[in-house]
Amino acid sequence: MLLMFKVKNYTSFKEEIFLDMRSTIYKQHPSHVLKIDENFGLLKTIAIYGANASGKSNLISAMFLFEQYIFQQFISNTKNTNTDFENKKTEVKLEPFLLTDHVNDVSEFEIVFHRNGNLIQYGFECTSKEVINEWYYINDKKVFERKKTEISLGTKEYQKILKQYSKVPKERLYLSVLDYFLENKNKEIILKDFIDFFNNEYNVFFEIWFESSVKKVVGAVSLSNKLVNDKNFRLKVEQYLKKIDIGIKGLDIKLKTVIDENDGKEKRKKVVKTIHDIYDENGNIVGEKHFDLFQESTGTLRFLAYIQNIVELTENGGVFIVDELSARLHPLLTKLIIDIFQSSENKKAQLIFTTHDVSLLNKEQFRRDEVVFVDKNYQGESKVYALSDRKIREDATFNKDYLQGKYGAIPIFKYDDILGGEKDGKN
Repeated sequence: MLLMFKVKNYTSFKEEIFLDMRSTIYKQHPSHVLKIDENFGLLKTIAIYGANASGKSNLISAMFLFEQYIFQQFISNTKNTNTDFENKKTEVKLEPFLLTDHVNDVSEFEIVFHRNGNLIQYGFECTSKEVINEWYYINDKKVFERKKTEISLGTKEYQKILKQYSKVPKERLYLSVLDYFLENKNKEIILKDFIDFFNNEYNVFFEIWFESSVKKVVGAVSLSNKLVNDKNFRLKVEQYLKKIDIGIKGLDIKLKTVIDENDGKEKRKKVVKTIHDIYDENGNIVGEKHFDLFQESTGTLRFLAYIQNIVELTENGGVFIVDELSARLHPLLTKLIIDIFQSSENKKAQLIFTTHDVSLLNKEQFRRDEVVFVDKNYQGESKVYALSDRKIREDATFNKDYLQGKYGAIPIFKYDDILGGEKDGKN
C-alpha cells in the first residue's frame, strides 16, 4: 500500500511536492481508510483537481516515469555475462523544470510503501546521464545509500549480503546492480517486496486514446491474461458490465486465425467478444449476437480496461493510478469505480486519479484529506495541497466553493477579454 510519493524538478514541479496517502484524524467516512494499526491508516482514494495545464497529468507522469526509470535498467532473470549488464542501454527522457534562468538538470523521485508488514522507502536523484544519489530503507533501517558511485551500506545484516557489490556505473541504479548479481536467497531478503510491489500492485493507467471515429478506437483495449484464461475472473468482470446496464450480457472467448507480424504465418489467437441479446418486434429475446470489441463505445472499452484491474486489485491489493478517470465515462460510472474502492469490503486497494468532474466533489463522497489540488503560479511552478491543509469546515460545500475559487486551482480568466466586451449576449 502506498504511503507517499515525492518528485522534484520534473516538468512543472520545480520544488519538491508530496502526494501523501496517510489519513488524518478526521472521523468522517471511516470506511475510506485502510487501517495498518490502531494509530495509523492509509487513504483508499485520492481525487486530484486542478485547471488545465496546472500539472495534474505531470504528477501522474512522474509516477509513471519513476517506475519506468527503475525497471528499464533491470535485466531479465537469465544471467549471461557481466558484459550484458554493462552494455544494457539505459535511456530515459527526463524533463526538468525549464522556466528559470538557472536550469537544474537533476530530478528527484522517492516512494514509501507498505508491503507484507515491511515499510519500504526508496528514492534517487538523477540526470538523463547519471545517478547522483540513491537511498533504500526497510523498516527505517538503511539498506544502502549512494553518492555518485560511492556506496554506503547499512546494518550488519545488509553489509554481510552486499559488501561484495561495491561498484556501480555512474549511469546505473545500484538497485539494478543488486537485481542482476544477488543470489536468489539474498534477493528475497533485499528486493522481493520491492519488485513484487511494482510488478503486482503499482498500476499507472497513463494512456492517450486516439479516436478514428465517434464509435471506434485505434488499437485494442488492453486485456489481461486472467480475463481471457480464467473463467471465474471473467464472471466477476461480467457482473460489473451487467451492473452498468450497457446491453452486454456477457463475454465470450473465441479462437481466431491471425497473421503473425514477425514471420507472416497463420496462428490461432484467443479474442474476447461481447454478447448482446437479440429482440423481436415485441421486445422478446429471440437470440444473441457476438460483437467485436471495436464495435463497443469508447466509454465501454475504457470501463472494461479499468474494471479488470479493479477486480484484481480489490482481491490482491495494490494502487490504481489513473489520469483523467472520468474521461469518456458517465459521472455515475466514475462514482461506481470510486465507491468500489471506498467500500468497507475493500481491504487492500487504493485509487489515485485526476479529474475535472466537480459533481463528485462533495462531502458525501470524500473526506477532506482525500481531495488534492494542483495549482500553477504565474512563474509556471506547480504546487500540490490537500483540502485538509486548509481550514475548511466539515460541512462545507466542496464543489461550490471550489468553483468560486476559494480553494484555488481553477482557471482564471475575464469574460470581457475573451468575448470582446460581450457577456450573456449584451454589449
